[in-house]
Amino acid sequence: MAYDKRIEICLCDITSLKVDAIVNAANKTLLGGGGVDGAIHRAAGSALLKACHRLNGCRTGEAKITPGFKLPVRYIIHTVGPVWSGGNRDEAAMLASCYRNSLELARKNKLKSIAFPAISTGIYGYPLPAAARIAVEEVNHFLLQDASLERIVFVCFDHFTFDIYNKILTT
Repeated sequence: MAYDKRIEICLCDITSLKVDAIVNAANKTLLGGGGVDGAIHRAAGSALLKACHRLNGCRTGEAKITPGFKLPVRYIIHTVGPVWSGGNRDEAAMLASCYRNSLELARKNKLKSIAFPAISTGIYGYPLPAAARIAVEEVNHFLLQDASLERIVFVCFDHFTFDIYNKILTT
């Protein structure tokens, strides 16, 4: 399958990217945690926590949006990925929904660029190769239907993650 040229990968810190929105791999409370979620909350400052309190949490597969506060982005899109339970509890559909709902929020807010972490692949235990394939396929499918986004970045925390995304995007 040929992937859209607006998709890129980056080995970098998601909190330093200059895009319209970054996606936060959040927990259901949206009140901060470890990994990407904790890093985003720390970098955005205490106003993010206050804004997230007003959102009253988020269900798995859904997405909600807040301002970027101290980050170099206009918005943070918060989505809750599934916890890996062996693949028999609709995890793939829930993970795909995270990407679709995040992209839909980007479209509704007339954003031109968005950056995604590898949702659910940290403490939630989703196998990285399967999660990366779902991510790339959902983004590519969205771009085939909608031309509003000009740049979608998959942000990789380490070389292992980068290599997996790179392999998917170049084969």
